[in-house]
Amino acid sequence: MLREEAMGLQALIREILEGKELGQQEALGLFEEDFIDLLRGATQVRRHFFGRGVKLCAIVNAKSGRCPEDCAFCAQSAHHRAEIEIYPLMAPEEILQRAKEAEGMGARRFSIVISGRTPSDRELGRIAEAISMIRQETSLISCASLGILTPEKAQRLKEAGLNCYHHNLETAWSFFAEVCTTHPYEEDVQTLRAAKEVGLEVCSGGIFGLGESRQQRVELALTLRELGVNSVALNFLHPIPGTRLGDQRPLPPVELLRSVAVFRFLLPDRDIRICGGRAFGLRDLHPLVLMAGANGLMIGNYLTTPGRDYRDDLQMIEDLELEVADG
Repeated sequence: MLREEAMGLQALIREILEGKELGQQEALGLFEEDFIDLLRGATQVRRHFFGRGVKLCAIVNAKSGRCPEDCAFCAQSAHHRAEIEIYPLMAPEEILQRAKEAEGMGARRFSIVISGRTPSDRELGRIAEAISMIRQETSLISCASLGILTPEKAQRLKEAGLNCYHHNLETAWSFFAEVCTTHPYEEDVQTLRAAKEVGLEVCSGGIFGLGESRQQRVELALTLRELGVNSVALNFLHPIPGTRLGDQRPLPPVELLRSVAVFRFLLPDRDIRICGGRAFGLRDLHPLVLMAGANGLMIGNYLTTPGRDYRDDLQMIEDLELEVADG
């Protein structure tokens, strides 16, 4: 029986490599596949489109805390009582220094991230200055994650030299009201569309473990596919005391890995980057995330939680006989 199931999965993989787009029910069925067969298949799809390359990115939390949004997982929300460092927007020179440090760790992309609903005009000007400095003084691909954007703000970032705009949807439309009530899901979708319309690449994704169902994870993947995102950022909930989800029970590592694999089958030719919560969520199964279809990692620290030592990530990539890729 297992052999027959594996043969069925291989037939599905061949169809995907030939251009087939999976539907919701086919994707949900993948969750029931044998775990090893599923990872083997996800690796096959990843290798077809990306070879042995692993793309590395890094971020700077350039403005921390006092965000008016009430996202249930976020330590930076003013609605929560998490113990975090709070500070205003860094100077462009400090952002540039963080970018140079990221480049020294092996990152190829660097993203400026700020808390808050949307940047003020003054903040946008300083961020644009930092983007210009990064482009002039490093070889990094410049990214930013600044919250909700209007088309005018997106155009200003594009003119400053930004390559990619990152804005997570966080979860499925059908579950979003359980996660955030201070803005509608459509504003997040419109931000991605505004960035695309001015010629920016877009990166978007979400967080596994917020209380969503498997079906809602698939719904998120299908939305990202419909929006035509270039890159998918996947995070695993790391419950922070003082937030609304501070006591949330984390998903088991195998469930996280299954979910990554399903995203790879649904988004076969898109970059899938594993970001916040990966060491916490995957524990000893951490290296398997690159066997589950991921072809990118965020290295260094996250927004309010520390990441792994970047040297451990580089060693892991080498030990798996993979290699750091551009982009």
